[in-house]
Order: sequence, then structure tokens, then C-alpha cells
Amino acid sequence: MILSFPHRIQTARLLLRTPTLDDAPAIFERWAHDPEVVRYLTWRADQTVEEVYEFLRRGQAMRESGERAAWVLTLAGEDSPIGMLEARPGAHGVELGYVLGKAYWNHGYMTEAVEAVAAWLLDQPGVFRVWAVCDVENQPSTRVLEKARFQREGVLRRWTMHPNVSAAPRDCLCYARVK
Repeated sequence: MILSFPHRIQTARLLLRTPTLDDAPAIFERWAHDPEVVRYLTWRADQTVEEVYEFLRRGQAMRESGERAAWVLTLAGEDSPIGMLEARPGAHGVELGYVLGKAYWNHGYMTEAVEAVAAWLLDQPGVFRVWAVCDVENQPSTRVLEKARFQREGVLRRWTMHPNVSAAPRDCLCYARVK
């Protein structure tokens, strides 16, 4: 499925916007280098800001091809990223992935962002499902998805690698919103 993703999504407290290369230093500082933040992600903490620049370059190319789209989260009225959310389209649904800088945890920001992106996606023709997975031990992520009105569908056994937790594939919880 090819979607024409918006470059900006506004919520009550946030602006989600397309990332730029200028965001790399803030991304590195706020989450990409922090082992605690990336604990349950599929990649290890970045060691240099150049790794973030390369990630952003790949993301720009994927957005242009329609393969996936990312937004950085910024507080309303500010321009510096506090987190990131990515949408990865499939045949008739879109998978979400997200990360938020530790200083911004427990304020409802990611729930607000996930809710806004899911609502936009489910308004699109051909999108019948928006879903996400999280490690079975990642309770903050389960709370984000449940507060954003996603329903738990089950456990995906040995679903994905979380190299910061284990060298073996980890069980994940699957959540979805459908229309």
C-alpha cells in the first residue's frame, strides 16, 4: 500500500513533523544514545551523532518511496524533537513504532501522538488496521497502546529481536485498532 503521509500532524500539545537532518543532534542527545530508552527497541544505542544522520538519510529515502514515514514529536510552540513515531504500511494495515526521550516519559505525549496518527491512518481508504507490538516486559509501551484505544490481540511468540535484552527472539504483545 502506498500512502501520501502528511508532513505535519497537530495535536493539543504536540506537533508531529517530518524529521530533518538538523534534528540529528537533539535525537542523539535525547534518546538515540541512551541505553535505558532503547532497551526494548530493535537496535542498540547509537555511539555517534553520525549514526543518527545516516538513519535520517535512510528515513528520507523511505518516505519518498512511500515505504514508510516518520515524524518527530515536538512540544507545541517548540521545534526541538522529544521523540519519534514511524508508520510502516503493509497490504491493508500500518504498523507503528515509537520512541520518546526519557525526560518526556509519563506525560501522555506518546499516547497523544499514537492516537493522532492512528486516527489519521484509519481515515485513509484501504487502511483497515493499525497495529503495534511491544516486548512482553515493556509495560510503559502497553499502557501507551491501551490508552490510545488499541486492543490487545495476543502474544507473538519469539517475534522479534531486542538485542539490548537478549540474543534470542523475544515474545511480544500485539495490539491493534481496526475499522
